[in-house]
Amino acid sequence: MVQSKQITLNNIADQVGVSTTTVSRVLTGQSEKYRISDRTRAHVQQTAREMGYLPDELARALRTRRTNTIGLVIPDISNPFFSTIARNIEIQARKIGSSIILSDSQEDTQLEIESIRLLQSRKVDGLLICPVGEEYTHLLSLRGSGIPLVIIDRYFPELDCAYVVSDNYQGAVEAVSYFFNMNHRSVAFLQGRVNTSVNNDRIRGYRDSHEQYGLTVDESLIVGDSFGKRNGYIGTKILLTKNPRPTAIFAASNLISLGAMSAIQEAGLKIPEDISIISFDDQPYSEYLATPMTTVSQQTSEAGEIAFRLLQTQITQGGNHSTEGIVLPTELVFRQSVRKLDQPIETSRVKQ
Repeated sequence: MVQSKQITLNNIADQVGVSTTTVSRVLTGQSEKYRISDRTRAHVQQTAREMGYLPDELARALRTRRTNTIGLVIPDISNPFFSTIARNIEIQARKIGSSIILSDSQEDTQLEIESIRLLQSRKVDGLLICPVGEEYTHLLSLRGSGIPLVIIDRYFPELDCAYVVSDNYQGAVEAVSYFFNMNHRSVAFLQGRVNTSVNNDRIRGYRDSHEQYGLTVDESLIVGDSFGKRNGYIGTKILLTKNPRPTAIFAASNLISLGAMSAIQEAGLKIPEDISIISFDDQPYSEYLATPMTTVSQQTSEAGEIAFRLLQTQITQGGNHSTEGIVLPTELVFRQSVRKLDQPIETSRVKQ
């Protein structure tokens, strides 16, 4: 048998007893177009596998001007939220024979810029970016280059670009309002990375919920500066020193809530007996915690799939002219991490 590194379309054609053109059409998915029988198609594919045929992707890229690769940049692969998005994008890419080149920017804008440049040098067909979210000038130039581009999760109102995000504002409103309906007056907010669209929308929802219930925001109860576990731990340590301490905590991410729970446990307090908590972003483990966590659930898997399909549309149409923005609804998932307090909020103070 010919060694795998030497296998060509001619070798397969000779083995099957058909023309090289027929083999090429089968292996490029054009059997139906050229009315090649199912029997011949199956025979060619099986023979190619048995002979260890590997397509010359470089030659194909030169011929089609496409590499069948997508660049994906995310801020933190260790965060289950982003790893879920990445996984579902990879699943969608595999279905159409494309590959993903993944880069973790580590919540660093400069690394994000370098990642994008590297992916462009690899001639990817398009880019899916979950940006760090503080700066967007480098994305403006990227947008101007014409390469297909879709932004996920964190977006910029000033950037005229296709994006897929969650309804972070409404999710925050529903979470904080639930605290108020459970008679909590002192609700702390463990925020994420400041000046990102995600954090801005969630903190806006937090503030507007207070206004709706006629309550004044205690600025000292807004702490934090990142979406990581350490931020949740340190922020909660600070909140627990207050006298009186807040009766509830709204954590802006799943990792923040894990850090908060660690600090609460170290303080010898219990959830929800001593302090209630809600986390933005539901995870598979949320319902299996010692105290199942009430969460704001996002359509994470759907976000990855929708973003990929938007990008594919741009690729097939040749450019990033699409500016479609898709906002996915969230859902408050009720579990046992919020306790109803005995003292109710005065109904006369609630704005209708």
